[in-house]
Amino acid sequence: MTTPRPSTTLSADEARRIALRAQGFVGTPDRRGGVRGVLRHLGAVQLDTISVLARSHELIPYARLGAVGRATVEDAYWKDTHAFEYWSHAACILPIEEWPHFAFRRRAYRGRPHWSHDLPDGTYDQVIKQLRTEGPLTATELGGAKRTSEWWDWSGTKIAVERALMYGEVVCVERRGWKRVYDLAERAIPGELLHDELDDRECLRRLVALAGQSLGVGTRADIADYHRLKADQVESVIADSGLVPVTVEGWAKPAWADPEALATPVRGRHRTTLLSPFDSLVWERARTERIFGFIHRLEAYVPKPKRVHGYFAMPVLSGGRLVGRVDPAREGATLVARQVTLDGPKAVSGVAQALVEAAGWVGCPEVRVERVDAPELREPLAREVARLLG
Repeated sequence: MTTPRPSTTLSADEARRIALRAQGFVGTPDRRGGVRGVLRHLGAVQLDTISVLARSHELIPYARLGAVGRATVEDAYWKDTHAFEYWSHAACILPIEEWPHFAFRRRAYRGRPHWSHDLPDGTYDQVIKQLRTEGPLTATELGGAKRTSEWWDWSGTKIAVERALMYGEVVCVERRGWKRVYDLAERAIPGELLHDELDDRECLRRLVALAGQSLGVGTRADIADYHRLKADQVESVIADSGLVPVTVEGWAKPAWADPEALATPVRGRHRTTLLSPFDSLVWERARTERIFGFIHRLEAYVPKPKRVHGYFAMPVLSGGRLVGRVDPAREGATLVARQVTLDGPKAVSGVAQALVEAAGWVGCPEVRVERVDAPELREPLAREVARLLG
């Protein structure tokens, strides 16, 4: 397929600002839409087991809306059938109206073996029967999630219900104590959405268009990564997605942009906030480095002696740039900045503001700064934090 010649050239700064607005960090957010509006705007909110200040799916709307209540976040996702959980960028919360567009993935899972777990005869049918009879249940309530204490040693029941989830016969309707709560898709998904009628091409075209809108501007690899599509899948539909080819200064690869993003000037205030490492603004390392000149790596799974920035180092966004990192912890009523990386003295104000706002959100009236990569900036940072705390 021949790619049309780009008619628009963007500076690196313009591309950065378009990306920030597309992700909800420039301008005044539409608070009327709340958390559900954030979910629909982003198209996917990644889930993860790690909880430091809060879990990642709570940090995502907080980063854009400010101190929205944590119970409000959970209710927005799971009450009244506004979302479902499925495999997108990773395990993600997705807007319920996108259920039909993941038919291509459900078909792919049904069409080939996808893991080596053995499934005892009759277990799959028994799980479906039990959900039909008893209503929404966790894997434990279905008969047990594990055979032993090893995290990977799933029971036959857990294997069966996860397989049913991938096939689309079962849906995760909420997380309860971080456990998935499963129900039958026929009961959980609105009738007008409960179908696999769209062919693969239409599903892919929609997801590529959504990824482009959520990114504002991106390379083919950026767009593919958003919902973890294959390169050839993106290539097959991108010309029909509504996205337009552009050239971005300093980018080695061709790019595509949302035409609405190109047509609308980027105006408004920049958010200052801590970001989850799983935030869609920064979840792809190569893109983050290309746009912000910022190298980020989650070190939670790195042996402690080899960590550079800390267990759950959170990038700090301020003034439309990534200006540092904070590895936070909570000790009673104190938010502890165990390790802070600052991009020079100018970053002090933004990092202090992000720390104080996060502390207020999680109910910590005190903030303590422990280690700063530039020791001479530790006291200025601590003083600015104290000033903001009043």
